[in-house]
Amino acid sequence: MSNNQTNVLIMGAAGRDFHNFNVYFRDNPAYHVAAFTATQIPDIEGRTYPAALAGERYPDGIPIYMEDELADLIRSHSIDQVVFAYSDVPYHYVMSKGALVNAAGADFIMQGPDSTMLGSSKPVISVCAVRTGSGKTSVSKKICQILRKLGRTSSVVRHPMPYGNLAKQAVQRFSSYEDLDEMDTTIEEREEYETHIDVGCTVFAGVDYEKILRRAEAEADIVVWDGGNNDFPFFKPDLSIVVADPHRAGDGLTYYPGEINLRMADVVVINKQDTAELENIELVRRNILEVNPDVRIIDSASPITVERPEIIKGKRVLVVEDGPTLTHGGMKYGAGTIGANKAGAREIIDPRPYTVGTITETFQKYPDTGPLLPAMGYSPKQVSDLEETINNADCDAVVIGTPIDLSRVININKPATRVRYEIIEIGEMTLEMIVREFLERVGA
Repeated sequence: MSNNQTNVLIMGAAGRDFHNFNVYFRDNPAYHVAAFTATQIPDIEGRTYPAALAGERYPDGIPIYMEDELADLIRSHSIDQVVFAYSDVPYHYVMSKGALVNAAGADFIMQGPDSTMLGSSKPVISVCAVRTGSGKTSVSKKICQILRKLGRTSSVVRHPMPYGNLAKQAVQRFSSYEDLDEMDTTIEEREEYETHIDVGCTVFAGVDYEKILRRAEAEADIVVWDGGNNDFPFFKPDLSIVVADPHRAGDGLTYYPGEINLRMADVVVINKQDTAELENIELVRRNILEVNPDVRIIDSASPITVERPEIIKGKRVLVVEDGPTLTHGGMKYGAGTIGANKAGAREIIDPRPYTVGTITETFQKYPDTGPLLPAMGYSPKQVSDLEETINNADCDAVVIGTPIDLSRVININKPATRVRYEIIEIGEMTLEMIVREFLERVGA
């Protein structure tokens, strides 16, 4: 490293951190990135961001450490700047990390859109959110269906979830379940990709989003960015749609970087109004207009249907919910719980007496999760532990509230049924109106 270079450490969770490095630091001679730290996602630390992705300035790649080692790393690597590059965390958490970094002597940096967004040759519609689990994928799926109805093709680009071989996952394309199987995708990846594949959309994801964008552009008239957590887009949007969740009514102004999305939005969808309290819906509306008074608001519901309600009625059931929504998303229940109650379940059992291995560790790490089972599956070990936990459970049936068909991934030894949900607009303004206006404006 040159004495004239700024020595950098990037805090991340195998997503925004890698992207910021690729687009801003990788080929920038003014900086040397000494390390990444990792949190939120299990088993990322201890690996290396590979030389094949890190570029010629980093022939040995870049080490990835546990975030718990942050203060020691700042001192041992003589770090000048620490870049905070992950999402869906409360403001007090962010500033506590900033205090830790400053106390160790380094600057604390949060990069914004101008230094991290890529430009596209095709019009881009971004779908982001104020919190994990707000309903982004339902909205982005509906947008793609509207585009098809209007005679336009679309490529969906999903926020990164590279939990395996990073070099192999640099650019990924999924248009079938066979593609998912071939790439050994995790449960978390399938939860985001299967929904689009089911309606005939092609999904791109990976690590190197410059290359991913160029592949996506080549196959479609419109690029649809399907965001992850509450991160802001990696691509510069021509239309920014943000989804808000009245079940976590105040979080839009207290979680990073969800408020960034609210402030940048052209349209905000207030979702899940069929299951939320009116006072919380109105609080969300007031908060939106406080920071973005000119935004357009779509009111929507996410009605829930149960495929086989007869196996739930009057029974003791285990509810399996979307993992990230319960863990760092902080939700106390999800679609599975609503579906189980709607179908007349006698009891929703507590899974904690039956957990094993990494699932037990998940409840220890997120003790506020409560009596629901998060569908954790970031690794083959977690998938195996999830299967064993479900099969250990003393219940009559399993209610699957995740967006995927878990039976394709694990074997369940008792009756199981899926819960599904779609977005339905309930006010005068609709997504189709917004998309039609957008296509006319950009001439697409």
